[in-house]
Amino acid sequence: MSSLAGLAFLLVCGVVCGPRGIFGYGAQHYVARWHLSLGLAVGGAARQGAGMDKTLLCLGYGFSAQALARRLIPQGWRVIGTTRSADKTVAMRAEGVEPLLWPCDLGKALEGVSHVLTSIAPDGDGDPVLREGRAALAAARPDWVGYLSTTGVYGDHDGGWVDEETPTGPATERGQRRVLAEREWLGVDGLPVHVFRLAGIYGPGRGPFAKLRRGVAQRVIKKNQIFSRIHVEDIASVLDASIARPDPGRIYNVCDDDPQPPEVVLEHAAELLGIAPPPAVPFEEADMTPMARSFYADSKRVRNDRIKDELGVELAYPTHMDGLRAILAAEDTLYRG
Repeated sequence: MSSLAGLAFLLVCGVVCGPRGIFGYGAQHYVARWHLSLGLAVGGAARQGAGMDKTLLCLGYGFSAQALARRLIPQGWRVIGTTRSADKTVAMRAEGVEPLLWPCDLGKALEGVSHVLTSIAPDGDGDPVLREGRAALAAARPDWVGYLSTTGVYGDHDGGWVDEETPTGPATERGQRRVLAEREWLGVDGLPVHVFRLAGIYGPGRGPFAKLRRGVAQRVIKKNQIFSRIHVEDIASVLDASIARPDPGRIYNVCDDDPQPPEVVLEHAAELLGIAPPPAVPFEEADMTPMARSFYADSKRVRNDRIKDELGVELAYPTHMDGLRAILAAEDTLYRG
């Protein structure tokens, strides 16, 4: 379909089908989507013509970005990652990633980049990437932008279920900053932003086994406390699926099928190690940092239907037990090696 024919079709959707158009959207929405798709097509064609397709810039090369890089590099992708530590650049190169010290000239960093993933946390003044690089990002016209947020934006629901249509209402300052940052990113005109609200992340090196082995794990008990979680490899799977099926402006919850109280997960981890779980400690008496304690301000179960229905994702670790078994097997292999 030509661009003019596409515009005509979208206008029919928005005007002829009534004042709210199709699926509740009017003509203005469809014209905006047409402008965005046209801009992406132009930008993508220019990159392909210059031989610069399939380049991912990770703004913040952290745990989730590393998992995505491990998935994309074997597919022929070029991956660039930012870091504040010069000490990390050697390891990044060993992984096949081009390191870039942050902060940097974002306009120059975006040259030839087709996809952008950002996990840099907002501060009290908003999102630091947009504060310095909004114009550069808009000018670069990437085909896809992913913003890693948190399910903490929903706030406390007393153990009840939430989905992407649930109004945000964070109880913590950290969550409030994330809500504002999401709006900032989604509000950048012409930028194909996708928001991923991540549950509690775990994976190799970030499971409960090390603390249990050292005897420092706490089995914290707080009435009606429920957390959702996600294995880092499943985060990478969701991001990869979104890249293959872009839908700018869409928000996705990224979590597994198995929200559980934190003490249950710790008990199962101890069972896998063949040791007794640590004694129960009431939340009020637990020795935790202010950051760790703040996570207990929210109790909710997070739905993940959208990543399955729209992106076709099949979780490799749909329950915490699936993930814990895999982590323990990987750690045992590492220790034996």
